[in-house]
Amino acid sequence: MKRPWALVTGASDGIGVEFCRELAARGHDLVLVARREELLHEVAGRMAREHGIATRVVPCDLARPRAAEDLHRRVVGEGIEVDFLVNNAGLLFNGFFDEIELGKQEDLLAVNVVALTALTHLFLRDMLARGRGRILNVASTAAWLGIPQQNVYAASKAYVVSFTLALEDEVRSKARGVSVTALCPSYTRTKMLDNPAQGRKLSVPDALVLDPAQVAREGIEGALRGRPLVMPGVSNRFAMSLLQALPRTWVTRLAGTLYRRGQA
Repeated sequence: MKRPWALVTGASDGIGVEFCRELAARGHDLVLVARREELLHEVAGRMAREHGIATRVVPCDLARPRAAEDLHRRVVGEGIEVDFLVNNAGLLFNGFFDEIELGKQEDLLAVNVVALTALTHLFLRDMLARGRGRILNVASTAAWLGIPQQNVYAASKAYVVSFTLALEDEVRSKARGVSVTALCPSYTRTKMLDNPAQGRKLSVPDALVLDPAQVAREGIEGALRGRPLVMPGVSNRFAMSLLQALPRTWVTRLAGTLYRRGQA
């Protein structure tokens, strides 16, 4: 029997690798997308050996203009029908807005917003034409807050949640076999907690940090069930419900204080 194809962006490390592992274990062949080709081949080889699946590696910098269109064209040109799209690629920069280079902020928006939107548009049209498909857009609990020192990142994730929830309603009114899901993890044990390229290290208590395998598993399961929104972790959901009950300006100032204290 022909296996379905899944495409995962940001597939070279972190949650992206766990998305690949989860999908491969469920019988999906994989298209792996990220900037670093060598790491992609390592992950692809591991998935093929462990799960006996087919893989395709597509190096791609989604911050480039028209990168999403180029990626879609390459995949379709190889005769691959993507049944599961995971928009996982994302950039984050810690620091005061005026101290972060404008070019970095523009790259963040290009990847987190523009490329995600374009890939969703391109592959969703294919899925609707076939009458089947799942799209999982990785957002963050940052989407529900204004976060000083991560203001552009948080705003980009707010876009992802708003866009995905509205799109999910549109898709549900048109096709039963296609769904769109927003995944909102909180702090997750990936390089985003300690990456010199994105700014100062953020110190977070271990009890508040999610395991990337858990995040990927809950995200994939939620998407397969057609859930519009997935927020991994019971304590995570409780904390976000509590914060939503407080005045937004209070929460923003509290977040700013905690972030400045937490940056080593």
